[in-house]
Parts: sequence; structure tokens; C-alpha cells
Amino acid sequence: MDKNNKIPFDEDNYTHNINKNNERKLDRRGFMKTMVGAAGLFAVSTLPWGSIAATELMGLREKKYPKKEIIDVKKLKVGDAFEFAYPTDHDSALLVRLGENEFKAYQNACTHLRCPVFWEQSKSELVCPCHHGFFDVKTGSPTAGPPRRPLPEITIQVEAGKIVATGVKRYET
Repeated sequence: MDKNNKIPFDEDNYTHNINKNNERKLDRRGFMKTMVGAAGLFAVSTLPWGSIAATELMGLREKKYPKKEIIDVKKLKVGDAFEFAYPTDHDSALLVRLGENEFKAYQNACTHLRCPVFWEQSKSELVCPCHHGFFDVKTGSPTAGPPRRPLPEITIQVEAGKIVATGVKRYET
């Protein structure tokens, strides 16, 4: 001990407090190398999932939907709506008959917060009662309220007097 009651050290590289074996390997440089390696490993391991997501989001792959019979044409009067499930039993959809041979179908979930949408026949519009969102029945585009995106349209066709759902149109910006 010196006269100031401190322990003098011979070295000047600030490693005097390292007492354990191999403790010197965990310095900033070693830590940064480990972090870069971990980030690289993470990037490589998520690459397949990223390519699948990019393919899906960019619309490079066409989805296949099952054909599903909705209702007989005779059972749906002009101006009426019919609720059904498509493409799965958990996806609610709404079919509206606009004219003798004019039908429109949309997924029945508001594009704002996914509340169910209802057909307002007197005003000829689709209404989301949660936040007063309104959609044009011919295009599915929002006309008022908080929704900014159109309702996803379900493609339909008439086969042997029955309305059949064949797919869901991809959302386009």
C-alpha cells in the first residue's frame, strides 16, 4: 500500500480487475462479434418465411378457393341480401341481389375493425354499425366513415339456377 492507502498497479490497460480464467474473452469486441453472428444466423433462419410472406403479399401466387353453392336464384328476391360463410365456415360473407341478373358478394367484415357489415336496402348501401362506416354496394369501396379500404369481393357465378362462390378477389391499392 502506498501513502494514500491505495493499491498500486503495475499495468495500465485496466485489466487489473479480471480475476477469472477466460474472463478476458468477454470484452466489447467479443460481445459485438457474438451479436453480429447471432443477427446473421437469425436473418438466414427467417429467410424462407420472409420469401413466403413476400410472395403472398405481392400477389405472385394465385390462391385456390373451393367452389361453394350459396343459394338458389329463385329464393333471393331483387333487393334482398343473404348471409353465408366463405371460403371457410368461419368467414362470414354477404350476398346482395341488385337486379334480375346482378349479384354482389363481399366478405362480411368492415375493413376498419372487422365489425359485421349489414345491407341497408332503403339506402342501397352496406353499413358498419360499429363506427358508422358506409360502403358502396356495387364496388365495395368505402363512401363514409373510418374505413379506408374496400370490402374484399367474393367472385360469384350462376350455375344451373344456383349462385356459386368461386373465389375472393385480391385487395388492390
